[in-house]
Amino acid sequence: MPVRALSDGHHHKLEPVVPLDLRQIRTANEMLTAMRDTSFGARDVGKAADVLYEMVNDPDCFVVCTLSGAMTVAKMGLVLCEMIDRGMIDCVVSTGALMTHGLVEAGGLTHFKADPKVSDEELFSMGYDRVFDTLELERNLLHVEEFLYGVLDRHDPEKPLSSWRICQMLGRELCRKVKGRGVLKSAYRKEVPVFIPAFTDCELGLDFAVYNRKRVEEKREPLFFDAIDDLEAYTGLIEKQKKLGIFTIGGGVPRNWAQQVGPYLDLIQQRLKANGGGFKPFSYGVRICPDPAHWGHLSGCSYSEGVSWGKFVPEKRGGRYAEVLADATIVWPWIVKAVTERMTQAKRRGARRAANA
Repeated sequence: MPVRALSDGHHHKLEPVVPLDLRQIRTANEMLTAMRDTSFGARDVGKAADVLYEMVNDPDCFVVCTLSGAMTVAKMGLVLCEMIDRGMIDCVVSTGALMTHGLVEAGGLTHFKADPKVSDEELFSMGYDRVFDTLELERNLLHVEEFLYGVLDRHDPEKPLSSWRICQMLGRELCRKVKGRGVLKSAYRKEVPVFIPAFTDCELGLDFAVYNRKRVEEKREPLFFDAIDDLEAYTGLIEKQKKLGIFTIGGGVPRNWAQQVGPYLDLIQQRLKANGGGFKPFSYGVRICPDPAHWGHLSGCSYSEGVSWGKFVPEKRGGRYAEVLADATIVWPWIVKAVTERMTQAKRRGARRAANA
């Protein structure tokens, strides 16, 4: 039986874990900085704040934010607005439902807490649509329909539409007519394109389809929706960038659609012998999603797995990634709050250095 060495950890330059001392913590940044030196999920959250901060402060990095889940119904819309308004995000790829419910929120309408004592059958009869523990109102969705129709009525039918163009039009209209904050409003003001790759899988898509049927009934030319324009517009943005980062809430179509741009550019290069630029992998990534890898589907797919597809730079070559297996409504606000505090502190330090120079 070999004799085991009694190493002290320091000899091998191991990093110690540190007790979380709440008496020393006053801010979100201090909390997540301390969590970085603890264990389990807390360490993952601390690391996620570090990687996101590095990502948004890298001057060469173009940051893509992908979103799934009912985050606007869950009242996380202003967290996304904060990231857009502060310049943390350069592009958004989202589910259509998230943007639909965000239009409800931006329009000053209300979502409500669901009463668990009321059955779903009763909710249906009253015009309430349940999203887990929260209610969307059918009358809210009628407001979205009217708002969209007003925008589409002014569009030239000779010009094809795509999701990013529709989102831009909606954002412009929100800036003209609506007070307060909203996701598409912030995106329009900051010139951040919003892509909805599965556009027909949401109320906005259904409203667009009904609107076209209405135009046909009225003997007017229907509007043309070009999904490939979304793909090419996004690809055109990505291929111009020096470095890429991705911040993901959940998974699904938005995550995969945003990440497949590297393989698409490689296909252009290899199959068409055109200057697609080859693989253009992401160098940074932060993912907040409750799905583990062993379930075998994309939302649990690790960044390491993405390396095998050419979507991500391996960590040994400088890739920086953090994956938090948690409900985004619990950790996303904390991470963003901590990072914005760091950004404010860095700005103040820069101003002091400039004043003392």
